[in-house]
Amino acid sequence: MSDTCYDVAIIGGGIVGLATALKLTERRPLKLIVLEAEDQLAAHQTGHNSGVIHSGLYYKPGSLKARNCVAGREAMYEFCQEHGIAHDRCGKVVVATHPSEIPRLDNLEARGRANGLDGIRRLRPEEIKEIEPHVAGIDGLWVPQTGIVDYKQVAEKYAELIRRAGGVIQTNTRFIGHASNRREQILQTTQGEIRTRNLINCGGLQCDRVARLCGVAPGIQIVPFRGEYYELIPERHSLIKNLVYPVPDPRFPFLGVHFTRMIHGGVEAGPNAVLAFKREGYTKTIISPRDLWEVFTYDGFWALARKHWQISLGEFNRSFRKHAFIRALQRLLPELRYEDAHPAGAGVRAQALAPDGALLDDFHIVEAWRMIHVLNAPSPAATASLSIGETIAGMAERQFEFGS
Repeated sequence: MSDTCYDVAIIGGGIVGLATALKLTERRPLKLIVLEAEDQLAAHQTGHNSGVIHSGLYYKPGSLKARNCVAGREAMYEFCQEHGIAHDRCGKVVVATHPSEIPRLDNLEARGRANGLDGIRRLRPEEIKEIEPHVAGIDGLWVPQTGIVDYKQVAEKYAELIRRAGGVIQTNTRFIGHASNRREQILQTTQGEIRTRNLINCGGLQCDRVARLCGVAPGIQIVPFRGEYYELIPERHSLIKNLVYPVPDPRFPFLGVHFTRMIHGGVEAGPNAVLAFKREGYTKTIISPRDLWEVFTYDGFWALARKHWQISLGEFNRSFRKHAFIRALQRLLPELRYEDAHPAGAGVRAQALAPDGALLDDFHIVEAWRMIHVLNAPSPAATASLSIGETIAGMAERQFEFGS
């Protein structure tokens, strides 16, 4: 065990953990360490992100998501500009394809204006065609604040700045246990014991387990949902100019299959949302008996399944049948053909699920003695990472005890 006692240890080397570390180092000199279980940073949700800089359109005004996304979006653009990270404030179109979706589009427009999205405007069908010539819709919404970036590059820049400020980042270090006394906390890891005065849990897909190991009841359980993508073949990239989204179903926290132009070229289509059989289950064949047992013995999962079984069947159908996936995309892009897209990557979302089956929609942060546990930070967490990091750093300043 090292003689060093850190002021703060952060578990999780994804974009939220790194942004939190960065904001803490900007506030005061600290002995700080970031612990990452994998052999590289941003290995999971951050590294499998679609790369969208979200506008703040979808989130309930006044919610943590709304406040942090709006502030974090502009901070992200400024950060990328300052550090020479490729990005594009390209805007997006949200498209209604059926009259039943128009009231929901009205609500989205009102929500966006309440969240301060100046410049959003309604689009008639011919105006949709002016922006996205190949997209079909009966009504639309133009959102100029949306953009694209490579969040792994952003995370790498955060890490560089943390190290420059004297912070330590340690990979291949999985947290496996916790003990404490009045002066310090002792973290058991696969690389030995680490001593720290204060602890921040940004464990993403493992955050509820980290909380329990620290003696904190999270009140939720993480259920992993895999989102699978297709990519348009190069000859059909011209079908999509920027970003095209459907009107989301408010009963479900996912946005529906959509089209995203990527910052390094190419166009992604998706994702669907299906139960992953492992918390880090990026393919259908990766299975963890432990993870499945936890899901299937959790009352909240069965409450969710009873409520959304029809939607879930549709998502699994798209997962196993390319024809079904393409048909869903053709609602927005009728010219798309079966052979125009091929399977691409996948991501896994750490979705916090309450015991009554409610999918937590907002960010969820729990404080304990000299600990902060980030227990739900789904999209737009990457967009909002600098703002979330600032929020957590402020919480730490109020309740943590730092060394002299």
